[in-house]
Parts: sequence; C-alpha cells; structure tokens
Amino acid sequence: MEQTYKQAMLWHQEAGKVRCDLCNHRCLIPEGRVGFCGVRKNMAGVLYTLTYDKLCAAHVDPIEKKPLYHFYPGSKSYSIATEGCNFRCDFCQNWQISQQPAEYGTIEGSKVLPEQIVQAAIKSHCKSISYTYTEPTIFMELAADCARLARQHGLVNVFVSNGYMTRQAIDLASKWLDAINVDLKAFTDQYYRKHCKAELGPVLENISYIARHTRIWIEVTTLLVPGQNDGKDELKALADWLVQAAGPDVPWHISRFYPQYKLTDARPTPIETLEQAYQIGRECGIHYVYMGNVPGCDQENSYCHNCGQLLIERNGYMISTYRISAGLCPDCGTKIPGVGL
Repeated sequence: MEQTYKQAMLWHQEAGKVRCDLCNHRCLIPEGRVGFCGVRKNMAGVLYTLTYDKLCAAHVDPIEKKPLYHFYPGSKSYSIATEGCNFRCDFCQNWQISQQPAEYGTIEGSKVLPEQIVQAAIKSHCKSISYTYTEPTIFMELAADCARLARQHGLVNVFVSNGYMTRQAIDLASKWLDAINVDLKAFTDQYYRKHCKAELGPVLENISYIARHTRIWIEVTTLLVPGQNDGKDELKALADWLVQAAGPDVPWHISRFYPQYKLTDARPTPIETLEQAYQIGRECGIHYVYMGNVPGCDQENSYCHNCGQLLIERNGYMISTYRISAGLCPDCGTKIPGVGL
C-alpha cells in the first residue's frame, strides 16, 4: 500500500514558508524541507505529517511502565510509536527510532490504520492506548484519530512526553487525552540546551498548565544522570517548584540512569543518589515520590500520604498487594489522588 501524506494539524503560512505550531520549536519550514523533528514537511505551502501510516512499534505494556502509578494501576496499555522526535537527547534509550529521521533522513514503519490499532488494543484486553517510545506530539494526527476512536470503545488515552508541545496542542489533546507522564529532564536551561537541544521554560509552563487547568491526569519523571542534574540544590529547587506550580498530589518518579546512545561515559546512577532525591522530594512536600529502574525497592510502593500505610506493593511493573478501596485509604479514609484507583 502507498504511504499516506496526511495534512498536519496546527500550522500556518508565514513569509512564504510554513510555521509549525505543534511544539515550542515553532519551526519555520521552507518549501520541500522538514522541521526539527524530521517528520513534518512543507509540500507546496502545506504542512504534512510523514508518519501518519508508519507505525514503528506496537507492544502491550503494564501501565506502570509509562510510568503511571496512579492511573488504573495494574492495567495493560497498548503502546505505539512512529519514528522521529523534537528533542536530541544524547542519552535516549529509544534512539534507534527517535533519531532515525534526523540522523539518516529516513522514516521506517508499517502501514497500520487507527481502526486496526484500536482493535488490537481491545483484543489484547488493554484499558488504554499509550502514545510513547518516541515523542507523541510529533505524531499528533495519528494519536488524535486513534484516541477519538478509542474513546468510543471505552478505552482511555495516555501520552509519555517530553512536554514540549505548544499550548494549542495541549488544548487540542485535552479533548481526548486522559493521562500524561512528562519527563522533566532537569531543572536548568543549560542541561536542556546541552543534552536535549531544547529549553526548560516551555516544559515547566506545560506541566503547570496541565496540572492546574486541564482534566488530564499528570505524573512527572526525572532521569538522574550522575554529575549532570543530580545536585542537592537543583533537586530541591525542582521539588519545591513542582509542589508550588503543579501541586503536591502530582507523583514524581525519580529514575535511574544507565549509559545509552551518545552518553556512554557516565556511570549508572548510584542508589544513594536516588534515595537522597526521594528524601528531598518528600521533605519538600510531594505526597508521592517513586524510584524507578530499581526493582524490588520499597520506594516503588505507594503509601498513604496521610497515615503512611501501604496501599500498593510493587515489584518492578507487577502489583502484589492492592489495598485502595473506592479511591480511599482503607486505614484512614483519605482520598488517594489519581484515576481508576
């Protein structure tokens, strides 16, 4: 079957070129060229997406892998991606697909239509469809069509995102997006510019906006890279900001780094660093802080933020104990923040 070049969302003509309004790079794209993501092209003055029918990944994952710990815990999520990304993270664990268009100018994948994706999710007994592995914002057209159809079949929709979309994109997605995990990769602009080729400001604005002004459930993840973004002062500033700007009920996932892609000269994150970040987050008032990529640790469990009793016991992505009843702590009756608890 021939590839479908679908007209893109969120763009306008400007100065004889096309301005993409999907992410905060806001690329001004000349005729015949692609944007920073490598998958959105100006063709005769119209912006098209090149990945609408080029699915490069489709897997059934635990929702905890996203990671989302307060959104239908224990459920399965049909997880899909197309190639490309609007970041250039030198530590990307999925660089083979995220950086393919930018580095090699090629886009690979199989032609799979939204109807087929939704049916595959249903047959796999999934509760949700996750748009993940690469940045879902850049395949917004496919995500939107899938998500609307998924809603009609009783499924919910999840983004795993770098949070660099525009306000227009958030407002558009809020009509069908139910949950999002945003990577807050660091708390300095220097880190974002050096390691991601992006800026911190738009990510902070979007986390706060989603948490305060939409119905999208949000959780935040920070990958701690030794010597780069794991200083005590930076972590305290990040945690303080998260409480003030997004609220204490937004879970914070602190994830362990392993050498990847172009950042292979750094060591894995010491467990002590993760434990220190966990304590900082709790002392700053974040109700739910989790350690990731450390299977078997107590800090991947959920404890009531009021009475401290165990609510959900996890081992990696598997739940072994679940004590929440009707969204409440069974010991003190406190409302536990989240969806589908």
